[in-house]
Parts: sequence; C-alpha cells; structure tokens
Amino acid sequence: EVQLVESGGGLVQPGGSLRLSCAASGFTFSSYGMSWVRQAPGKGLEWVSGINNGGYSTYYADSVKGRFTISRDNAKNTLYLQLNSLKTEDTAMYYCRKGYPNWRDYKYPSSQGTQVTVSS
Repeated sequence: EVQLVESGGGLVQPGGSLRLSCAASGFTFSSYGMSWVRQAPGKGLEWVSGINNGGYSTYYADSVKGRFTISRDNAKNTLYLQLNSLKTEDTAMYYCRKGYPNWRDYKYPSSQGTQVTVSS
C-alpha cells in the first residue's frame, strides 16, 4: 500500500525558509515522478512542483518559481521541497503526491500533510 509521510513544516516569518520532506513506501519510488501540492484554507488543491523519476527534470508553478526547489533521494525513498523567500500567501498544508504530471490519477490513502504558516 502506498504510504506518504510529510514532515518539516512550521511557523516562519516572511522571507524565511523551510525544508519539507516526504518519506515514501509501498511502491517503487525510483520508478515514478513525484509532486508537491498544497491547500490553503478555504481553497482547493494547488499543484506546486514536480520532478521526474530520475530527479534530473523539475517543474514549478509560476507562483513559486525561483523560490522553491524540489529534489529527491531515490536511495532513501524521500522527496524534498526547499522553500525559500517565503510569503504569507505560501501558507497552506503541503502534501506530496505520487506521480508527475499525472498525480491526480493515483488513488491511495490520504497522507496527513505538513502545515506551513508564514506570518510575522
């Protein structure tokens, strides 16, 4: 069974940084692209970033381009998202998802996500 466990969120001031991690299990991690998505209060899921299975191709939403960096360690079955120059509008619950660009196609138990709050 697919299991994704996010961590690393927290409360940070505008301009600050965080590094999110996602530990994956239950599937062959190195065979799949992966994505980060987020959900702000009262809003739908927003795709943030994607990476191919080998880790050499990365993709970003315009809203985070130049500030966030996605990466992965296939030996550790772990996905990362480095968040720099954080803005208040980055406040959301962040989730990792199996698959890129087709992250919506895979069905598995929901993960708990990790909360990022950007506030002064």
